[in-house]
Amino acid sequence: MALATLTNKGQVTIPKAVRDSLGLQTGDKVEFVISEGGEALFRPVTKKVDDVFGRLHKPGRKSVSMEEMDTVIKQKMRATFK
Repeated sequence: MALATLTNKGQVTIPKAVRDSLGLQTGDKVEFVISEGGEALFRPVTKKVDDVFGRLHKPGRKSVSMEEMDTVIKQKMRATFK
């Protein structure tokens, strides 16, 4: 079990084990959902396309075709699941 302490400003540091388990990075959004039983569920908010649009753009980078992308993805998937 991971524990955290609430500061006087209402802030909590998410323990590293929890951040790692959820794949959280600096700047990620999280939400708290309160159940009818008074328990809080904490979960990462999934990103929308608009949040990540343009992040991979680098001026001067060579374009890659869909076929090239598919080939690389297939190679990576095969290597991952061997």
